[in-house]
Amino acid sequence: MTDILIRDLTSADRPVWDRHWAAYLEFYEQDLAPEVTDGMFKRLLAPGSHSALVAERDGEVVGFVHFLFHDSTWSLETVCYLEDLYVSPEARGTGAGRRLIEAVYAAADKEPGASGKVYWHTNQDNKRARLLYDRIGELSDSIRYTRT
Repeated sequence: MTDILIRDLTSADRPVWDRHWAAYLEFYEQDLAPEVTDGMFKRLLAPGSHSALVAERDGEVVGFVHFLFHDSTWSLETVCYLEDLYVSPEARGTGAGRRLIEAVYAAADKEPGASGKVYWHTNQDNKRARLLYDRIGELSDSIRYTRT
């Protein structure tokens, strides 16, 4: 297996991140206005908001993860929400997804005032990703609703 390097997202990553972000949005059937993507990328680079890491394989960015810490009504400690995770099709099965999630776990363990808890959502039919998630996480019985 080729080594996977996990590192912080940088402004120089924008072109490849844009391609991966577009593929991620296509998978989830989302169409965002360019200003939303631009604003979100700026937040990913700004301290104190979201955090973003990328996976590199052979010098190429092959995936990303976005996460944030937030207060919880059920704890005095903050919790970590893994909001977005994407690995390019050609890099799936290389360990990149696992390494990205493990990097979020490590960040949650080091975050001052955090509980170390990490959670995320995915679609029920995201079978490929769920093969990994079932090995690295615990499926909860929560059901998510959104405003109609």
